[in-house]
Amino acid sequence: MNPAVRTIVLWCPDWPVLAACREHGIDPALPVALTEKGLVHSCSAAARRDGVTRGLRLREAQYRSTALTVLEYDAALDHRAFEPVVRGIEAIVPGVQVLRPGALAMRARGPVRYYGGEDAAARALLEAASGLGIAGARVGVADGPFAAEQAARAAGPVFAVPPGDSAGFLAPLPVSLVADARTTTLLHRLGVRTLGEFAALPEEDVRRRFGAAGAFAHDRAAGREQSRVAPRTPPPDFEVEQHFEPPLERVDQLAFAFRVRAEEFIDRMRSVRLVCTGIRVELDDDRGGHSSRSWLHPHWFTPADVVDRVRWQLQGSGTADAGLEAAIVRLRIVPERVDSTGNHEEGLWGGGPDERVHHGLTRVQSMLGHEGVVTAAIGGGRMLADRQVLVPWGDRAPERVAAEAPWPGSLPALAPASVFRERLPVALVDADAAPVRVDARGTISAAPASFAVAGGRSAPVRAWAGPWPVVERWWDAERARRVHRFQLVDHDGCAWLLVRDAEGWWAEARYD
Repeated sequence: MNPAVRTIVLWCPDWPVLAACREHGIDPALPVALTEKGLVHSCSAAARRDGVTRGLRLREAQYRSTALTVLEYDAALDHRAFEPVVRGIEAIVPGVQVLRPGALAMRARGPVRYYGGEDAAARALLEAASGLGIAGARVGVADGPFAAEQAARAAGPVFAVPPGDSAGFLAPLPVSLVADARTTTLLHRLGVRTLGEFAALPEEDVRRRFGAAGAFAHDRAAGREQSRVAPRTPPPDFEVEQHFEPPLERVDQLAFAFRVRAEEFIDRMRSVRLVCTGIRVELDDDRGGHSSRSWLHPHWFTPADVVDRVRWQLQGSGTADAGLEAAIVRLRIVPERVDSTGNHEEGLWGGGPDERVHHGLTRVQSMLGHEGVVTAAIGGGRMLADRQVLVPWGDRAPERVAAEAPWPGSLPALAPASVFRERLPVALVDADAAPVRVDARGTISAAPASFAVAGGRSAPVRAWAGPWPVVERWWDAERARRVHRFQLVDHDGCAWLLVRDAEGWWAEARYD
């Protein structure tokens, strides 16, 4: 068995929080928590002092820290913000592996020889990290990436485990560091709680009981890590940046000045057979303001498309020759989504009608603006009108209206064909011509006999079903909504979906 390779790990504590605070202009020294699916994903040191921990429910976290600032965790931002750090470290130590955003691993042999020792190499990394704006970074040195990362987390700013002593260093640490939740629970039931106790188990028995994954975790616990640092190949630098002196004060001036750089941006990717389907436009003005926005394209960006996105981000609802609130001094384009040209080649007979539709919509959008051309998408929601989402051509539907998310109380399939964006008032009466009502327990006052839509002719009811309650935000007195759904069939055999709220009956949709 090959001995573990001496490894250096640079760790940036609370990196997701630091990246999010930089993006939103928040002081990371304040209590900050990032949430994902209603749970705390990560939090700042100040939040931990208030009792906030990873995995805590959001309401419990806000109860423990009343001054808590809550942000959504953005994995893409996490990686994007860490890329400049990776490049800065690669400038002094080549052959870096990104373990995750906030943690880098590298073989110790090269840096130790160059800087004259492990401590000197670690100090050089910390100095480089400080120059990149990373305060409080830590460096760990040990046999293998896993032990080195644990050394970085154990104490700071530099902690080196002597060669061959990784097993003893890891022994008191919890077994959950190498095993998943299910295996950890089983090991706890067996009385195994530390890595040292896990490493003491016979290797063959561990492999036979837990399989290959258990054997891998057992090797880590025993300091026999077989993982090696896999240096990344730095990606080609496609981003373009242009400074304007003097600063430009009009949208059309900036769009014209940037046209040549936009062509360079696209040609550089074409030269390596790549196309760009997503970009990020960053703008700095002479007042210190910063604007950043991501743009998507339904096919791939051309130079004209890139210029259009810059113009739309600056123009907003104004005109192309309108003056800007602050003159622009810097423009930067960063590719966020790239793909091989082979995945976007036309078929044997061309794109046909789809290609003509794409060019037509793109041309109209370039004249009317980003939100001038929209396409329909199905989003999430309990009421049908909420599920109709109009998305600008080329953009994805926002994640907050994701159709695949659970929506208790939503209408099951099959959905009505005609959904009224503006609900139509309905008069629903019983056999005595009295309005049909729904009490607090969800029971109707009498069987419906006839109804009229939007003041039209009254029609008899042939069949009906319901009502079914739909309750939203019951915990919020100001925004709570409680309605009842009702289905009926008129004398022509047409089915209707009605909604009853505090104001009366409404037609939400029709089954054509």
